[in-house]
Amino acid sequence: MGPLSGITVLDLTRVLAGPYCTMVLADLGARVIKVERPDGGDDARQFGPFIGGKSAYFMSLNRGKESIALDLKDPSDRTTFEALLPGADVLVENFRAGTMEKLGYGWEDLHRRHPRLIYAATSGFGHTGPYAERPAYDIVAQAMGGIMSLTGQPGGEPTRVGSSVGDIAAGLFTCIGVNAALYHRTLSGEGQKIDVAMLDSQVAILENAIARYQATGEVPGPIGARHPSITPFGAYRTRDGHIVIAAGNDALFEKLCALLGRPDLARHEDYVSNELRTRNEASLKQELEAGLTEHDGAEWLARLEQAGIPCSPINDIAQVLADPQVRARNMVVTSTDPEAGPLEMAGNPIKLSAFPDPPTRPPSPNLPPHRPK
Repeated sequence: MGPLSGITVLDLTRVLAGPYCTMVLADLGARVIKVERPDGGDDARQFGPFIGGKSAYFMSLNRGKESIALDLKDPSDRTTFEALLPGADVLVENFRAGTMEKLGYGWEDLHRRHPRLIYAATSGFGHTGPYAERPAYDIVAQAMGGIMSLTGQPGGEPTRVGSSVGDIAAGLFTCIGVNAALYHRTLSGEGQKIDVAMLDSQVAILENAIARYQATGEVPGPIGARHPSITPFGAYRTRDGHIVIAAGNDALFEKLCALLGRPDLARHEDYVSNELRTRNEASLKQELEAGLTEHDGAEWLARLEQAGIPCSPINDIAQVLADPQVRARNMVVTSTDPEAGPLEMAGNPIKLSAFPDPPTRPPSPNLPPHRPK
């Protein structure tokens, strides 16, 4: 059950960007029918690690979906696919631009025959512009979209963001577009095309980097864990490791200085405003860490939390999955596959008062035999 119950999605996507979009749609209640190639299906079925012979990667992105094996170049399979179209509300694909047109299932063809169908395309560079026909993977989008230039330590090797934000951002923007198009259809009765590019999505999330460049003319680069315009805001050394502290305004900075036994820092001419603290970030970090390294991180976190100063341990993945807040918010759910057994995976962060958020999810589909029905 969910707000999209009654909506049927034909999912022609594979690997990550498209499947992430349709996974969110399924979590919101839509019926998702995954249309896969008969010769192995979604490429992600072959990506490790494997549990019980099945890809944990694939299972975590395709829970709760159905699957049908169709070769869209085969006349019999095309007949089966076309029989699915009248009952579909949304079609999602993440082929390279032009692929669906070659198959005879491009936007213009489908819209003429099924005017209420919403057509959502996620691709590397979108369906217009000089790069439209280029292929792309996550790292290509991260590199070309500028986010890699902001990531890592100053002077370090080029660093990819640790999760596939090139794909995931595009999948989320596609999901937003689908929901907006569904609302528009209730008003107009018409479907529409949604064209989301991975490159566009990376540009859209560059956030303050664009504002800083426009304001100063200086090209932003990697600055590690700190914030480019708020200080102190970053990772700081304690006696036994790093913790995160985000004292994002003058009042919080004064509290932090008092907690460290250095109230004089809040009155120091180099640190009396956020602008000055950011300009003198390196020297301020030395001053703060001189006090922080006198005690272990856990002790500082307890003191900081009591004082109301935003802070955090730097959790690894095992610690994230065990975190009581993460568990309390049902952000670790279980899907039980008949062959692979139970698998924990990330839950749905969209909590809706009108619908339950169950702790379990249906499993991902097996690739069915190539016997269209």
